[in-house]
Amino acid sequence: MPRRLRLVAGLLFATVLAVSGCTVPTFAPDGSNEPTPEGNGSSAPLGGGTADWSDCSDVPEQLVGRGAAGMTYDCATVDVPRDWNSSNSGQTYGISVIRIRSKTQKNRIGSLLINPGGPGGSGVDTAVYLSYGEALGGLPTAITDRFDILGFDPRGVGRSDPVKCISDADQDANFGAPPDPAGQAQFDSYVALTKKIVDGCGRKYGGQLVNFSTNQAAKDMDAIRTAVGDEKLTYLGFSYGTLLGATYAQQSPTNIRALVLDGAIDPEQTYVQGSESQAKGFERAFTNFSAWCKQTPAKCPIAPDARKAVTDAMAAADKNPVPYTDGRKATSGWIFLAVISSLYNESGWTALAGAVSALKEGNPKGIFNLADQYAERKPDGTYSNLFDANLAVNCADTKDVPSVAEIRKLQGEWRAKYPLFGASLAVGMLSCSVWPGERDPYPAGPATGAPPIVVVGTTGDPATPYENTADLAKMLGVGHVLTWQGEGHTAYPSTPCIVKAVDDYLIDLQVPQEGLRCPAK
Repeated sequence: MPRRLRLVAGLLFATVLAVSGCTVPTFAPDGSNEPTPEGNGSSAPLGGGTADWSDCSDVPEQLVGRGAAGMTYDCATVDVPRDWNSSNSGQTYGISVIRIRSKTQKNRIGSLLINPGGPGGSGVDTAVYLSYGEALGGLPTAITDRFDILGFDPRGVGRSDPVKCISDADQDANFGAPPDPAGQAQFDSYVALTKKIVDGCGRKYGGQLVNFSTNQAAKDMDAIRTAVGDEKLTYLGFSYGTLLGATYAQQSPTNIRALVLDGAIDPEQTYVQGSESQAKGFERAFTNFSAWCKQTPAKCPIAPDARKAVTDAMAAADKNPVPYTDGRKATSGWIFLAVISSLYNESGWTALAGAVSALKEGNPKGIFNLADQYAERKPDGTYSNLFDANLAVNCADTKDVPSVAEIRKLQGEWRAKYPLFGASLAVGMLSCSVWPGERDPYPAGPATGAPPIVVVGTTGDPATPYENTADLAKMLGVGHVLTWQGEGHTAYPSTPCIVKAVDDYLIDLQVPQEGLRCPAK
């Protein structure tokens, strides 16, 4: 990032939000709990003892307006070393954890730890949304009756000493910039903005930046396991959460009870390969959206050629962007962000078609609704720390980054291969290419000694393309592929077939039938 697409699961829980009348919540406080730059961290005892739980029913009330019926909500903080390689330094981060327990729970198996992706997504918030039950897009009763649901904000995210180093003005400038700065002056301007952003993070956090790596966060997961008293870890990771899970499986294979990795990232891909994979995935998803428009024109006001309608809208915006009531203008960058936002879930297709149609009539509200939902921009113009954390984690994880000149070359090559998304995904690598922090790449190898791990893939997934599924399963050596023949980002809990296969594994450790492919509906 900032331009690189975030790998967050498509768990928007629109039904829950509609019922409550709430807007999409923010993942982070206003920065009052940030890690101290280069300072002396807390000297509290490290995770490994018992979690000190206290009631936090105010969390679901703040997010959704009410807690889920029959659920209790308790929170704790697990202190972990800032650097697990130098754990005797005394400097710590506080990892925020929520425990959600059903009042009808019986025959408890243990805890189910959840990460929604990102990097930068709040597991605390996601666990709250999942607690509302399957009818509202949450977890099945079969799961909540057997497990405590644990959500955690990884280090640097949300309530866990959040990283905050990008100004709201720079976020607006970044998202509003042309997604494909083709001219040299435009490209140089975007490089300058990128350097301004990453240098600000470097000045604020310095040598601490490397501590936000996936390697470090995966070790925090084991501290949480110990703190809640689980002998073995049961884990559900979406999108980037699959990378966390895969890293944990390589670090602590004998501490695993069950891992579900939904929306796979392939750790063996290089940074360039991963970015190109996303470009391919989003291009394919947009093609599927365009085909849907053509087949169902009554639901798609930009039919029959949705691709042309979107590209024409972006071209028009480059010349004369439509002003919005908050002072912003609907530039091609904001339109592009709205497109990205809509492709994470098939339910977003109708919203995108309506937004592009309304924009042509001079109304950009739908475009900004989609874009702001994705960017976690509040009505007052402030942002959560999602993309600050996304930047810090992605770049700490990255090795063998391309140079600015190499990115400029890839921009043209990928534009030809993936017309709408390729150039932007190439340019999105700039931030990690000029990143001032040290690197701590995650491992890419077998999880020797681990039990069977279920890797779930969606054939129409834009952000974590389906091809990654088998690659991750093969790399781990103990992976078993479960396929959903659907659209959108991640699969569980989408259909009865997927739910049954995952639930049987989580509860009874029954590995899905080899080669099982669940239908879209």
